[in-house]
Amino acid sequence: MGQQHGVRLSEADRSRLHALLAAGSAPTRTLTPARILLKADQGPQGPGWADPAIAGAVEVSVPTIQRVRQRYAQEGLAAALQRRPSRREYRRKRDGRGEAHLIALACGPAPAGYARWSLRLLKDRLVELEYADPVSYETVRRVLKKTNSSPGSASSG
Repeated sequence: MGQQHGVRLSEADRSRLHALLAAGSAPTRTLTPARILLKADQGPQGPGWADPAIAGAVEVSVPTIQRVRQRYAQEGLAAALQRRPSRREYRRKRDGRGEAHLIALACGPAPAGYARWSLRLLKDRLVELEYADPVSYETVRRVLKKTNSSPGSASSG
């Protein structure tokens, strides 16, 4: 099977990749594409390996090799070495008003029968009072950590 995107490294790119691998201090997410590009190099000094051979040597899948080849061909060396940032958009489940209610609850007295607020109690109370859509106790923990509040802590002033 012929590769759709041929890799022909310039002397400068090849020496940069060799230096990157020799240093050994870069993240694996950077070193792996560097190894792939060096083995896929079809230039006069490159070995020009096929994708299945590279996959076995570098221990990645063939589609990974094809993506690295494609990014190198379309966007250049820097883009091929760096992981593309996620395009996913995360919708916030809480707003400033909901966070304010959460903090007020956490700093207030614990419910009857409890010595202090737990994350799960806070989560349930927020939903019960309709201050927030259903959220996980982990979301409650992150909000409290961000604001330096903790369940059951009241200001002693």
